[in-house]
Parts: sequence; C-alpha cells; structure tokens
Amino acid sequence: MSEPEINGTEEDVQDKKQKKQTRHDGGAADLERVTDYAEEKEISAAHISSAVEQIGNKRSKEDERKVAKEMELQKVHVKKEDIELIMSEMLITRTQAEKVLREQSGDVVAALEAIIAN
Repeated sequence: MSEPEINGTEEDVQDKKQKKQTRHDGGAADLERVTDYAEEKEISAAHISSAVEQIGNKRSKEDERKVAKEMELQKVHVKKEDIELIMSEMLITRTQAEKVLREQSGDVVAALEAIIAN
C-alpha cells in the first residue's frame, strides 16, 4: 500500500496534475486560435504593391504642385534693390530673400513681416 501524501491523498495529487494539464491544453488552444487569426489577416503582396503605388502617386502629385508653385513664383517680378534691402536688413541669403519677396508678390513690407513672423 502506498503512503499518503503530506498535503493530501494520492488522488488529490492526480487531480492537481490533471487540472494543470487541462490548463496547459486550454492555453495551447488559445494560442492556436490567435495564430489562426493572425494567418487570416496576413497582408498579400497585391495589397502591399497597391499601397506603395498610392504613396508614389501621392508623392508625385505633391512634387507636381511644388513645381507648379515655383513656376508661379518665377513669374512674379521683384526688384534687385528690394532683394538687397531684405538681405541686408534680415541677414539672409539672396535665395531666401528672393523667395520670400516672390511669395509676397514683390511687397517688401509684407516680405519683411513674413520673415519676422517665421
């Protein structure tokens, strides 16, 4: 005959082992359900290429808008004296002064205010 366990009978020990096994099996089943769900949600190559194409299209449209804006700014007539005045007063480069002046349609006061505001 076997000796009884200190904390309980042998049957209690077997019951605890079975409960642990059941809990382990339940955890494995839960993990399996999670991985099944993840596999269903995998992204296909077609979706990825579609997303990349959309991003590329968006960037090209933004680039086109920038080029169109630059072309519009080039049409604005600015005086050389105005550019030099802004350069000397605000201590910025010729390119920066010319750009701000063009953005403000050649208005020196508005250009100076825009530089100060930024």
